[in-house]
Amino acid sequence: MIKKLILAVSITAIFFFGSCRNNSNEESAQQYAVITLAPSEMEITESYSASIQGRQDIDIYPQVSGTITQVSVKEGQRVKRGQSLFTIDQIPYQSELHTAVANLNAAKANTATAELAYNSKKELYDENVISDYELQNAKNALLTAKAQQEQAEALLANARNNFTFTEVRSPADGVVGTIPFRVGTLVNPQISQPLTTVSDNSQMFVYFSMTENQLRSNIKQSGSLDEAIEKMPAINLMLNDGSIYDQQGHIESISGVINPRTGTVSIRSVFPNEGRLLFSGGMGNVIIPHRLQNVLSVPQSATFEIQDKIYVYKVVDGKAVATQITVESLSDGKSYIIKTGVQTGDTIVAEGVGLLQDGVEISIKQNQ
Repeated sequence: MIKKLILAVSITAIFFFGSCRNNSNEESAQQYAVITLAPSEMEITESYSASIQGRQDIDIYPQVSGTITQVSVKEGQRVKRGQSLFTIDQIPYQSELHTAVANLNAAKANTATAELAYNSKKELYDENVISDYELQNAKNALLTAKAQQEQAEALLANARNNFTFTEVRSPADGVVGTIPFRVGTLVNPQISQPLTTVSDNSQMFVYFSMTENQLRSNIKQSGSLDEAIEKMPAINLMLNDGSIYDQQGHIESISGVINPRTGTVSIRSVFPNEGRLLFSGGMGNVIIPHRLQNVLSVPQSATFEIQDKIYVYKVVDGKAVATQITVESLSDGKSYIIKTGVQTGDTIVAEGVGLLQDGVEISIKQNQ
């Protein structure tokens, strides 16, 4: 009877301890949310350092010498084409113009006199009154008078131009830059510094560079360089203060020459600037979006890093297996594009990876 009781107690103990071991294993297999990798379409952005320039930055130099008698504009003022900017002392050029007019009138009178003399000599020659020599002299005198008249006309045109140049006008619509010269300053066409600069900034050129490999990749996808330009999406501009410019631009042209020192190609984009928020000489970053097809992505929170290498925990036969992956960061700072290491259909742990260890058994948390 006692032996039977001992046997029954032993069997009960075996079942009890076995049950405790099973419960312990179930408790140790913690639940984790997972992600099953599947390809999707994503948009990524690439950023390039850029310089900003006005569509036209025209340096204004005087074309005649003299002292500035009037400055007609202010720095930063918007001007129209043909609007007066500076006036250079006009008195000497006005006198030169009057002298040129007088000289031309005198030359015209000499020409008229020489022509009368020639016509008269010609009639006498036809009547055999004078010799051929005298007629030829009259003809030469007429030709000389006409040449002097043409010279006087050229001098008058030059005098008129010089007088016109005393009024320095804007060659284009734009905004006036700095004005280093003031009334009374003596200037000439050889001065090293311009009177001012007129910037046409209704539209702004934004220049940036792209590597040869990046350019070739775009050309291969589009078929040709012209098609690559046409298919380029609208682009954004990040200003130097980190803000995004409120209007989008587009790529206008791509240089056909690769810089041998940097291996890059210069690209010109255009941004509207009606609000005059962009300034010539400024800096920024061009942001170009790209749509990628059939890519695998993973949240950065589902990864961990060891010695500059990125890992995820792939679920294999109920265990978390540390798996190294190569990735490309997305501009949102929250996700990675997976290049190698895992593939479509793989299941990875989505959260709590910092608490896991390689080879630990886990159970998958079911969606609520």
